[in-house]
Formats: sequence, structure tokens, C-alpha cells
Amino acid sequence: MSESDGNKFGRDSLWIICFLLLALILYTSGLGDLPLRDWDEGIVAGVARNIYRAEPGSLTWLYPTINYGDPYWNKPPLIHSAIALSYKLFGISEWSTRLVPALLSAFSVPLVYLIARELFSFPSAIFSAAVYLTLLPITRHGRVAMLDGAIACWFCLAVWCLLRGRKYPAWLFGTGIALGLICLTKGIMMGVLLAGILVIFLAWDSPKLLQTFYFWICLLIGVLPAIAWYLLQYQHYGAAFLGISLGDQTFDRIWVPVSSNSAPPWYYLLEIAKYSFPWLIFLPYGIKLAYSHRNLSWSKLTLVWGIVYLLAISVMSTKLPWYVIPIYPCLSLSIGAALGRIWQKKEANYSWQISLSFVALVCWLGGIYYGAIDSEPQLDLALILFVAATGFTIASILLWRRSRHFIPTAIAGFYISLLLLFNTSHWLWELNNAYPVIPVANFVRRNTSSLQKIYTNYPHPRPSLEFYSDRVVVSQENEQLEKLWQDSTGTYFLLDPESPMPNLPDKQIIASDRSWQLVTNGQWTMDNCLISTINKN
Repeated sequence: MSESDGNKFGRDSLWIICFLLLALILYTSGLGDLPLRDWDEGIVAGVARNIYRAEPGSLTWLYPTINYGDPYWNKPPLIHSAIALSYKLFGISEWSTRLVPALLSAFSVPLVYLIARELFSFPSAIFSAAVYLTLLPITRHGRVAMLDGAIACWFCLAVWCLLRGRKYPAWLFGTGIALGLICLTKGIMMGVLLAGILVIFLAWDSPKLLQTFYFWICLLIGVLPAIAWYLLQYQHYGAAFLGISLGDQTFDRIWVPVSSNSAPPWYYLLEIAKYSFPWLIFLPYGIKLAYSHRNLSWSKLTLVWGIVYLLAISVMSTKLPWYVIPIYPCLSLSIGAALGRIWQKKEANYSWQISLSFVALVCWLGGIYYGAIDSEPQLDLALILFVAATGFTIASILLWRRSRHFIPTAIAGFYISLLLLFNTSHWLWELNNAYPVIPVANFVRRNTSSLQKIYTNYPHPRPSLEFYSDRVVVSQENEQLEKLWQDSTGTYFLLDPESPMPNLPDKQIIASDRSWQLVTNGQWTMDNCLISTINKN
């Protein structure tokens, strides 16, 4: 029995609102409870703060800076400017820093539903959006002040407008605008890659659309602001901008690993496998359905999207976990198709049953370990695992009984677990990789004046330390520190007791805190003391 357009619109509107509310709750809950992490959060926040602090009428939003006025050529400043606006409205905090990326990531959830409604029957669309809502990698990275959640949002918008544009060509302007937003968020290389995915999909699915002048005009108009931004940067900075922005920060990443972040080609397959449970269980079935129904639009889209994007990031020398984020909407569509087929056909097989039961068992064992066995019990983490274990256990029992209701049970249980996780300190586990940055930043800020450049023996740069201390802190090897000590006077050094100490004869200790030392080889005058006292107060 076919549904009327009015009923379809009303039902879709209800689900869109429902998914948006669930996503907003999940993405903004506990958003400002933890410090900013390295790398990208500290850098993005620092650039956004410079835009926020700029004098009225300044063009810092167009020509962004980092540190104390150095040009920022890494990425275009669209998201940085949006965060600066958040600072203006709500003040500078972790919450206001993460708000814009989190909201964009939340909006990508109903966009996945809208894409699925263009491709699937009703149950598969619901399950696609629900899977995307509860995928740990996208929910975790989408909450932080990084650019990849925004890229996922813009590309979902581009795909949805493209699918609509096959019937209603005016929607193609939306595709062009979304691709322009991608270029203004993460650079032209990302825009070209994702635009290439759309072109390959159309060449397979709707080749006549590629032959229309209207399609290319829509894309050109959409990306004109991005083209204009790059031309303005070149006019302002000259060839140096192209060499760094398009060279060192863009195309060089294809064959040169940035900061030694290299890994084998299968790195992203392992990333997907590690963090996509429990939905990874159903991905092989979704891929099988896509291949066996490759004459259908949804199959063509997911196959092209998944294969092309995964190959592109896998051949790059630079490997970073968040580069894989834009593939998760595609995986959600494939898994949603699989779950929709299971819901309608009431299918089941032993591999799903065993795998889901194993996931539940791992959660039970993890909860027991962190709640009772660990030398320092973490009851909040144990509670999260027990809630997940309960949901997956009930879902696995239903699956063994061949009840299709295991799907909403698993979705609900995992959503509640994620909501609990994001209200603890465990969701941003990268913060445990190095010393707590805020106490050290406060120590530096109290004992130095603004615009002070500081050198440290800590071996890795900490952009979050620079943001919180509001100072430039440069990591150097001991040989370089010792040379600076001999060649310059009045230089400040922040010494980490856990790192190898340089030989700095006759050093004058300005202040110490938790074994950290701030030292100089110049004269510590009364003016310095006054600055220190004012900063402390």
C-alpha cells in the first residue's frame, strides 16, 4: 500500500526532528568539561582567538594568524571564524570552542537520514541514521574543535542535494555550495577528492547529468568563494603562500608523513575495525548487498564513496585517525541497508549472533575489571560498560530468538552508553598521553609577560599549552637549547623534569611548580617581579 506524499513528508519531518534532537543531546552533553587536546584543538582555538581579538575592521578573519601574528596557512579559516563568533557570543571556553564543530556534526545525522530516504525504503533510512548517530569515532571526533566533523556534514549536504538534483536541478546549487564549504574548511585537495567521488558516482548512475552545462555551472558558482579566497591569499602573501598552503600543508602529505605520522596502507581498515562495533558485525552483509545490487543507486553511491575515499587516504603517507571520518556516513548507509533487510526479511545467521554475544561478553568483562579488579577502580567507566553490556545482551538474546527487535534494543543501549561516556573524563583519552596542560600553562602565564617566547625541553610541541598559557612555547632538542643559552641573553626556558635536562650553566630559576622550572640566563629584575606579581593576582 503506497503512502501519500503528505503522510511521507509528515513522517520524515518527525524523524528528522527526532534524530536532530538526539544528536544535539549527544554531541553537546559534557562538551566543555575537559581541556582542549593536541594537536588540532589547540591550533584551531588559537587561530579563532586571534580572529576574536582582532581590532574592529581588521581582516584577520580573511588573513588568519597564529601565535603572535605569524600567518596561518594550514587550512582556510571558515570554522575558525565561526568559533571566533562563538567566542564573541559566549566568551572563550572549552564549551564555546567546541560548540560550532559539535553542532555541525549533529546536523549531519538528519542529513544521513535524508540521503537514505532518497535511496532506501523507510526502515533502512531510520537504521542508517541511527547507526551513524551511535558510531563512536564520529561522535567522539565530531565533538572536538576539529574540522573533520564539519567536512562530514558538508559532504552529506552535497550528496543529498546531488540526489535531489537528479529530479530537481535547482538542488545542484546546494551541491556546489557544499563543495565550496568543504574547500573553505579543509582546503582544495579535500574538495577535489570529494567532488571526484560525486562525479564518478554520476558517471555510473546518471551520466546524462554530467553532460549538462547547468551541472557544471552550479558547481563553479558554489566553489567561487573558495577560489576567491585562494586568489586573495596569493595576492596578499605571494608565492610563499602557495608553497606552504598547497605544498607543505596539502600535497606533500600524500608522499611525506607529517610529524612522523606514517602507517601501513591497511591502517584505516584497522581504525574502522577497532572502533565501529557493534555495527561492524553487519558491514560485510551490507557490502555484499551493495555488490549484488550494484545496478541500484544506493549500491553505486556506497561502493564509489567507500572504495575511492578509502583508497585515497590509504595511499597517503600521512596517516591520522580523523582522516577516515568522512567515510562513516557511507558505512552507515551500507549497514543501514543490511539492518533494513534483516528487519523486513527477519534474517539471522550464526555469525551475527555469536559476534553480538561476544561484544556483550567483552563489555561485561570490561565492567568487572574496571569496577572490581583494577588497582584503581573506575566505577563510572564500569557503569558505562555494564549499561552497554546489558543492552547488547538483551539484543543478542533477541537475535538468537530471531526477533528483529534486537536492532532498536542495541541502538538504544549503545546510545545511552555513549551519553554516559560523554559525561565522564574518559571520552577524550588522548589527554592521558602527556602531562596535564592547564596547571603548567597557568604556571607559565603567572611568571611571564605577554608576547614572551619560551623554549622547552619537552620533546613534543603542545598547541594546547600555547593556547592556555597565551605564550609561544617552542620545543627544542637539548643541543639547540644549549646553543640558545650561549648565544642569547634574557631567553626563557621551561624545563620538564621528566625529559632529559640540558646543560644550562649559571641558570637563574624564576619559578618552579610540580618540579617544572622556569629559568633564564638574563637578569631577573624588579620589573620582572612586578609582572609576575600582577599575573598572579
